Amino acid sequence: MGTLPGEGQAAGAGATLDRVAELEVSLGIPFEDRALALSALTHKSYVNEHREEAAEDNERLEFLGDAVVDLVVSQRLMERFPRAREGDLSKMRASVVDEAGLASMARSLGLGRLLRLGRGEELTGGREKASLLADAMEAVIAAVFLERGLPGAQALVDRSLEEAYARASAGTLDRDYKTQLQEACQSRFRLSPRYRVTAEHGPDHDKVFEVEVAVKGEVRGTGKGRSKKDAEQMAASRALEGLQGVFAASSPAEDAPAAEEAAAPQTASAAPSPPAPAPEPVAAPTPEPPRRRKPARSPRAAARAAGARTTGKGGRRAQKAAARPRTAKGQEKRKSARRPRKGR
Repeated sequence: MGTLPGEGQAAGAGATLDRVAELEVSLGIPFEDRALALSALTHKSYVNEHREEAAEDNERLEFLGDAVVDLVVSQRLMERFPRAREGDLSKMRASVVDEAGLASMARSLGLGRLLRLGRGEELTGGREKASLLADAMEAVIAAVFLERGLPGAQALVDRSLEEAYARASAGTLDRDYKTQLQEACQSRFRLSPRYRVTAEHGPDHDKVFEVEVAVKGEVRGTGKGRSKKDAEQMAASRALEGLQGVFAASSPAEDAPAAEEAAAPQTASAAPSPPAPAPEPVAAPTPEPPRRRKPARSPRAAARAAGARTTGKGGRRAQKAAARPRTAKGQEKRKSARRPRKGR
């Protein structure tokens, strides 16, 4: 194969043939429509910077590829999990065909180096961006679908997602590699794995991290990535692969503490204690009957109770006096009116 153009350089005719030819080798599928295959590898940033070529970007193919991937994965999940409910199937499909899963498919096929990108994307590490790789992967699947039909697209997706299907069957699809390694080490060794950054390469905008993970003081996996998180995930994945044999061949002595802890509650419960006496029922308190409020007296009744007349002019005056509120100021006036004046 010819050498691909360097980053930031325009692609000539020979470079175009090289990209499509290498894609055919990676997929194992020859393309009759090479322009279609090249469109799947073309990002819109390249089209914007090379308008004279009248190239077509991969966004329309990405739209079709998204639907094709959903159809293929939905059919496979229906076949593998005949008793799963609709909600569970939807969650598994979302986990299988998320951005990280599609980007992983693209990396396994080496799509990053085959893409046609603009200068801005080249300078910012576009060939390793998960979102850009996921879009390109959907576009390539759409191109295969248009060339080979649904069976060809199914074969490509099944080959790339076989591991994800296996994780779905094992119930670990929604857990990343770091989580799986953490759970395995805690259950088997009663300790957590240790991650350490061993090296950093490249400028700040295009840095690559190298990470190693150790279990029981021994390095079990290493990984590289554009971020520490990606590097740790790769290291955890490799550690899980290497520890499968260790987990299977672990001695019973390592599992003894767990077995003793599991047996301790059973031994304690072997001699059951006598049942505690049932508490005596407590009688509920009898509620007090509500108090009845005395009806307010009318002015006539109040005057009659005070022994005053209730009829005639004097009676009406007595009723008004009885109905008038007895304030402290009013009582003082009445007392002063009763006192005899001096000098009489």
